[in-house]
Amino acid sequence: MGTRLERIVRWIAAVVGVFVRASAGTVRAVTDRLPLLYHVAVVILSAAVASTLPFTLAFVAEQLLGYWSVIRDERVFLVATEVGVALLLVFLFNHARANWTNRRLSRMARAAGMIHQSPGNGVLSRRSARRLKERHALMRDIMIIGSTGFRTFVDPRGDLHTAIENCRTAKIMLLDPESAGAFARARTIGEPEITPDRLRTQVQLTIAYLRTLPAAHQRFRLKLYPEPPLWKLVILGDYAWVRHYHPTLDVRLLPEYVFAHRQDVEGLYTAFYQYFATRWNDPAIPEYNLMTGELILREGAWRETGRALPGGGPR
Repeated sequence: MGTRLERIVRWIAAVVGVFVRASAGTVRAVTDRLPLLYHVAVVILSAAVASTLPFTLAFVAEQLLGYWSVIRDERVFLVATEVGVALLLVFLFNHARANWTNRRLSRMARAAGMIHQSPGNGVLSRRSARRLKERHALMRDIMIIGSTGFRTFVDPRGDLHTAIENCRTAKIMLLDPESAGAFARARTIGEPEITPDRLRTQVQLTIAYLRTLPAAHQRFRLKLYPEPPLWKLVILGDYAWVRHYHPTLDVRLLPEYVFAHRQDVEGLYTAFYQYFATRWNDPAIPEYNLMTGELILREGAWRETGRALPGGGPR
C-alpha cells in the first residue's frame, strides 16, 4: 500500500513539474514576443485608421455643412464662436510656452545636478528633508558648514540631530563666536533675540552636544571660521544640501537645494565639494580640540598656538 501511494505521489509530482515547466516556457515565450505583438498591433491599428479615414472625413464634412447651413446667418453665435476659439488659442499658446519654459529650466537643473528643492519653511518639507538627510548620512563621511549648529544638531527636531549620530565621521565648520563675523551676523540679521552672546551660547551648546556622542574626539573634527557665513553646506556622501545665508534673513526661510554627484563636469556638486575642501584646508582657520577645549591654529611649519573658547572647556 505504501509503495503504491509513493508511486502516485511521484506521478503527481512529475505531472506538476511538467506543468510548471510548460507554464514557465509559455510565459517566457509570450514575454519575449511582447515587443513583436506590440508592433503588429500598432501596424494593424494604423491600417484600420487609414482605411476608415476617407469615410470619417466625409461624415465630418457632411455634418459640418449641415450645421453651417443652420448657423451661418446667426451673428451672435458666430461672434461667440470666434471669441471662444480665440480664448482657446490663447490658452493653448500660453500653456505651450509655459511647458517649453519648464522643460528648458528642467534641462538646466538636470545639467547642474539638482535633484531636489525644498522651500524649507513648511512642516512637511522639513520632515521630508530630515528623513532624506538621515538616509544619505547613514554610515557616511559627512562635511558641514553652518553658523552655530544649535538648531541643526542640538535641537531634537534639527535636520542632522539623528544623522550626526549615525554617520561614520564628520568634519564640521561653525562660526567663531568671538570673531568679527559673529558680531556682523548678529548686527545684520534683524532679529532682536540674535545677539553675540546668544550666538556664543549656541556654539557652546553645540560643542557640548558633540562631546556627548560616542568617541567624539575620534569621529568628529571641528573648525571655527571668522567671517560671516555665506553658505549652509551639508555634504552627505554623494549629495550636497545647500542654502544661502542671506545677510538679513533667517536661513530657515530660504529654500534648500540638493545636488547629486555625477561623473561629469557640468554638475555643481563638485564645485561645492571643492569649496568645502578649500575652506577646510585653509591654514588660517583654527581647529577646535574637543578633548581640551582649545583652538589650535596650524600655520607655516605646523606651529600650534592654543586659545580656549570662553565657556567651552572640557565638561
